[in-house]
Amino acid sequence: MAGAVVVDGLVKRYGAVRAVDRVSFEVAEGEVFAVLGPNGAGKTSTIEILEGFRSRDGGTVRVLGIDPADQGASRRLRERIGVVLQELAVEPFLSVRQVLTRNAGYYPDPRPVDEVLRTVGLEHKADARVKTLSGGQQRRLDLGLGIIGRPDLLFLDEPTTGFDPSARRGAWDVVRSLTGGGTTVILTTHYMDEAEALADRVAVMSGGRIVAEGTPGSLGGRDTGEATIRFRLQGAGGRPPLPAGADVGPDGWVTVRTDREVEVLAGLTTWAVREGEALPGLTVERRTLEDVYLELTGSQPASDAREAGGNREAGGAPRAGTRAARRVPDRGAGTPGTTADGGRERTARP
Repeated sequence: MAGAVVVDGLVKRYGAVRAVDRVSFEVAEGEVFAVLGPNGAGKTSTIEILEGFRSRDGGTVRVLGIDPADQGASRRLRERIGVVLQELAVEPFLSVRQVLTRNAGYYPDPRPVDEVLRTVGLEHKADARVKTLSGGQQRRLDLGLGIIGRPDLLFLDEPTTGFDPSARRGAWDVVRSLTGGGTTVILTTHYMDEAEALADRVAVMSGGRIVAEGTPGSLGGRDTGEATIRFRLQGAGGRPPLPAGADVGPDGWVTVRTDREVEVLAGLTTWAVREGEALPGLTVERRTLEDVYLELTGSQPASDAREAGGNREAGGAPRAGTRAARRVPDRGAGTPGTTADGGRERTARP
């Protein structure tokens, strides 16, 4: 079965800069696929190409079986995808219900507005004007706008920015319920715990290329690499068997770094049971996803202005033709316009 998204040898250039350099990956139906990377890594350009908001200079791309560069198929694609942007871009004087109702009209089989309000936790704000919403509530509305069309594929761009911990967990539950119903999700986030909680697979981009891809638990060999065992010695107790290289601090904390953690733990726990001793604070840790991410990406300057914020004009308004300026499917009622990269598109009108 073909994947929901298939990318092969994708290239995007801005002048002499190759922002996306022969990127290839596939996303299966119903999968959550996270794309991670620092500013300038090529994430935004890659995602905008998948969404059909930016042209490509090489390679092949299929999204739900459609080439997003095919203007003749633009409407069919937009009716099947949802996009949750980093910033809210709706009329501030409309109510939450009015915004959702209006956008529902752009899709052939939208979710009921009341269902979306309940799903994103805004039923008590249904009649409030958008301008009165808090930052977290605006992000909930953004999520609601992304799912109102019952998308087969949902793009989530930093979906929980501004959420408190409880709201973040609630948003994660929404994403899990969507994928449980068969929706495919492509996630971009700077929160490593979010990627670890939601993603089935992760791709890390740096310098325009994918430098690692795998499950969050195995990325960069973190499931088989060195483990760190820590515990505290009790003052009056005996000394457990410790492998060579173990570090015993002046405060009694013992740190053991080993790739034979099962053997070391077996020795420690056998000794503790036999001697009737405790191992206070015993923990076993491997490298975190953040550790692996930093090792893979290092310190990379945001050399590509379009990646590091070039989708916005100097005054802060979204640049015409970019994903920040658009969120509804093209119904064929718009007027031709020129995208930021020189391509032609139809800008949808409400």
